[in-house]
Amino acid sequence: MKNLISYVIGGILSASSPILLSQSDYQAPRTEYGQPDLQGVWNFASHTPVQRNESLGNREYFTPEENEENRDLSVSAFEARAESHFDGVGGYNSFWYERAAIGYDLRTSLITYPDNGRIPPSIEGAFMQRGGVSQDFPSQRPVRFVVGGIGKDGPEDRGLSERCIAGFNAGPPFMPSSYNNNVQLIQHRDHVVIMTEMIHEARLVPLDSDHELNDDIRLWSGDSRGYWDGDTLIVETKNFNSYTQPFISSPYGNSYNKSLIEKFTRVSPDTVEYEFTINDPSTFTDKITAMIPMTKVDGLLYEYSCHEGNYGMGNMIRGARREEMDALGIQ
Repeated sequence: MKNLISYVIGGILSASSPILLSQSDYQAPRTEYGQPDLQGVWNFASHTPVQRNESLGNREYFTPEENEENRDLSVSAFEARAESHFDGVGGYNSFWYERAAIGYDLRTSLITYPDNGRIPPSIEGAFMQRGGVSQDFPSQRPVRFVVGGIGKDGPEDRGLSERCIAGFNAGPPFMPSSYNNNVQLIQHRDHVVIMTEMIHEARLVPLDSDHELNDDIRLWSGDSRGYWDGDTLIVETKNFNSYTQPFISSPYGNSYNKSLIEKFTRVSPDTVEYEFTINDPSTFTDKITAMIPMTKVDGLLYEYSCHEGNYGMGNMIRGARREEMDALGIQ
């Protein structure tokens, strides 16, 4: 399932040169349509924590020496949440995890706004539903988080990625996570396709902001429209359904009123800056902006056959029925 070949090759190509962001003298190559060429497979793994440690205040960068000393803060959103509730065997051993970026980044958090680099407070009364890989957190259906579950009565009690509905890093917006941190960008004159490796999710983005869906039509990944602002591709997405959380690192909200702005800017031959801003006034007291450098990899995306290989779902539910039978003394 993991695109190991592309990850290794990309790491070899990039290990000798650190990521240099916002290179003002760099001119991105053009497609046959005259647009900045963003095409290819890009890796968005990161060793930078999503939120800044509170002790750092508004400080944006580590020194190289401090970066080595603070590796314990550099845990992905998925792993941090999983480990905070860990009391079992877990999902995988460490061999399968992408624990560091291909490129080099000294930032203290992926979040760039608010200025403290932290998720803003939720509004009073905001819906909350917590998940985690090590235990179930009883709640009511529908399950809006991506990993874990509220029970084992049926597949509807499991997280969205366990049900192969939404990848735990695919978003939108996509976020660094435990593995499969790869996305392919495909361009045409009138459309851009954003295809994440996890769950093999493809968003077809028309470069036409004049036509929008009726507000009554709601989608898992929302309705995306794109346009060019100079050399930056801007994708605006709304019309999310109410069955996902607005931000993977927070248990609050249901995405119904979420709007998302994503920006893709190629700043070097091997780097695209990916920046997104989430605005959800029914969940958070302020917007959230984050920036993730993506590194080009020399490889292909292969189909993530989630349902075809989802043996864990059936086995988990069968195991729960067996436990119930054992408790009743049924052989």
